[in-house]
Amino acid sequence: GNSAGTVTAYYLRSEGSSWDELDFEFLGNLSGDPYIVHTNVYTQGKGDREQQFYLWFDPTADFHTYSVLWNPQHTVFYVDGTPLREFKNLESIGVKYPKNQPMKISSSLWNADDWATRGGLIKTDWSKAPFTASYRNFNDDQACIWSSGSSSCNSKSKPNGTSFLLSQELDSSSQQRLRWVQKNYMIYNYCTDTKRFPQGLPPECTVVKKS
Repeated sequence: GNSAGTVTAYYLRSEGSSWDELDFEFLGNLSGDPYIVHTNVYTQGKGDREQQFYLWFDPTADFHTYSVLWNPQHTVFYVDGTPLREFKNLESIGVKYPKNQPMKISSSLWNADDWATRGGLIKTDWSKAPFTASYRNFNDDQACIWSSGSSSCNSKSKPNGTSFLLSQELDSSSQQRLRWVQKNYMIYNYCTDTKRFPQGLPPECTVVKKS
């Protein structure tokens, strides 16, 4: 129904004032309009790396698999195994990358009508409440576990499959699907928003354009 102004969020986040965060957020909309998937990457408390997408299906009609690959090389956001977005580790050119803080999986459903729907033009219609979001099959059994100041991935007893995920890159087929999504379904990319960055686009955007 009319969920304009609401945000259903599924995200990873660390603690503290200089936190890391990886966001999957579903921006509600007027009944019949498509949902927007809003993604963001925070490193050491700084975000401003939004990319937004329409989906090729109605996310309210059925369950789908939303996942994040987070390893030392890159972070990839997936929907049903199709990559939406890749954020590479470009520390070599001075771009901060989330790699030193453990993160927890969290979820929330909240009112963001100051920005979520058409830049905040459409407010939440509370007569349509309650708003609900349903989840099933949360799965983090291939994640590294942080305990007593160290990661299980640094020990010999690594979780099943983790050693592969630690070095997993996008193969040519996945890269092709990523380009397909970004060409046909991306509706906002901070890396092309020159008005927002009058002093010049962030350095990772230049690398992405050249690749």
